[in-house]
Amino acid sequence: MGTSKKIRAAIGQSSWIRKMFEEGASRKAIYGEENVFDFSIGNPNIEPPAEFKNILKELLDDSGKGLHCYMPNAGYKDTRDAVANYLTKQGEQIFSPDDIVMTVGSGGALNIILKTILDPDDEVIIIMPCFMEYKFYIDNHQGIPKFVTSEPDFSLDFKSITEAITEKTRAVMINSPNNPSGKVFSREELESLASLLMEHSEKNGRPIYLVSDEPYRKIVFDGVEVPSMFDIYKYTFVGTSFSKDLSLPGERIGYAALNPGMEDREIVSAGLVLSNRILGYVNAPALMQRAVNSLLNVSIDVDIYQKKRDILCDGLASLGYEFIKPQGAFYLFPKSPVEDDVKFVSALQDENILTVPGSGCGGPGHFRIAYCVSDETIINSMPGFKKTIEKFK
Repeated sequence: MGTSKKIRAAIGQSSWIRKMFEEGASRKAIYGEENVFDFSIGNPNIEPPAEFKNILKELLDDSGKGLHCYMPNAGYKDTRDAVANYLTKQGEQIFSPDDIVMTVGSGGALNIILKTILDPDDEVIIIMPCFMEYKFYIDNHQGIPKFVTSEPDFSLDFKSITEAITEKTRAVMINSPNNPSGKVFSREELESLASLLMEHSEKNGRPIYLVSDEPYRKIVFDGVEVPSMFDIYKYTFVGTSFSKDLSLPGERIGYAALNPGMEDREIVSAGLVLSNRILGYVNAPALMQRAVNSLLNVSIDVDIYQKKRDILCDGLASLGYEFIKPQGAFYLFPKSPVEDDVKFVSALQDENILTVPGSGCGGPGHFRIAYCVSDETIINSMPGFKKTIEKFK
């Protein structure tokens, strides 16, 4: 028994997404990559924008000294200045570099936020369906995850949220656009959530924070707006990354931001910076910090993902699959034709189609398709999707 009991248990609950991704790699080696339709993981297939490569060349040619030395724990000030200016232009709040901490991706950002705000046994409410690694992030910092359901259309279920709030509630985590559903929460429902959290914050005598995970913020379709939680609720943190909108998941670059209107802003900011250090993330990569400094208003062509969404949705709808058309991100979360979503995903696997059971995302009875793949993969997978659903009719 070379691991702790806790880690052994966590391994048993580990991500379906990674399991299916590894299964896909094995099948590609056996059947050939073109014969395996891997929709398991949100790994962007679009190359980074040309601006990214041009900036990298400039940075590599920079002969200045000290470009690869230690930096302030919060990250380079000029990068944090750039992020603060960007966020200030996006809404009503005025940000300073002290409101920003550059992090190792959105995962790093969420972990330093949770490390900063949680005491042992504090509770964090998570809206399902969701990215299930949130529960491990919370457990990292001795918090207790409390999962609540959403409405059938994946909008917020205020009855479930209200029933989950206790004196120990310290935060609510949301993800919009959502992985796995593609849902974008409306301003109206976010304002209602803010009112609910403020009411219970005042009742409990301490803030209930809103932690918003936003790596897909720029990937939205059909003119949908992603409201800024900073303008809606003062006790808001945002964790985000450049993994999706710049197609840089392997570079692990992101940031955490706190609402400038938050009470105890200075001590909270200091907590984020300290957490960034003591969790061992010091720091977000220097080269990537310099690169994104100039790329805050740049993104991949979102129309490419919208086209992929439409090809996939049109194809599956014609075969009888039921789903809610996603408003953003690059995931589709159809209903499983049978109650046992693991069984259905296994049947798809027989056709070399790799998807993720909805039960692994807190959405039983569904399955997740990550359509950040080639158009050919989507189109060529349709016979397998057709054959599989016909087995269950």
